[in-house]
Amino acid sequence: MIKLIVGLLLAGSVAACGTVTRGTKEQIAFDSSPDGARAQTTLGVACTTPCTLDIPRKKEFSVTMTKEGYDPQTVKVITRLSGKGAAGVAGNVLVGGIIGAGVDVATGAGLDHSPNPVYVDFKTPENTSKTPAQPKPGPYKPNGPQPITTPMS
Repeated sequence: MIKLIVGLLLAGSVAACGTVTRGTKEQIAFDSSPDGARAQTTLGVACTTPCTLDIPRKKEFSVTMTKEGYDPQTVKVITRLSGKGAAGVAGNVLVGGIIGAGVDVATGAGLDHSPNPVYVDFKTPENTSKTPAQPKPGPYKPNGPQPITTPMS
């Protein structure tokens, strides 16, 4: 009987592994071009870009960004099973049984939000929620004087 109780306690302690390692909230970044937009979520929290909010992992929401002189832009943020979350749930099934996996599913610990970061481009709305383009690196051009090299024979 004692072994059974100890076994259940041990299984319960590792059952919520994903909940412990990933948490039940996720930091969502909000950014805009130009900066300084008001980001208002349907969850009732808001900030001014660039900013970050802690959002419960299992909550889907919309965010409307407003900036004077521009049309408001709304982005839907969904949840999806993340690779790390799926691995955690699978590990819980093996170690903590169906109870452990159930805890992670119930708390949302296996989920990530998408898009994250949430990006609004007021000047080019079709670029909203796309990561801003990064400049392509050109060929390497060293600065300053370079040593003279002669071909080896």
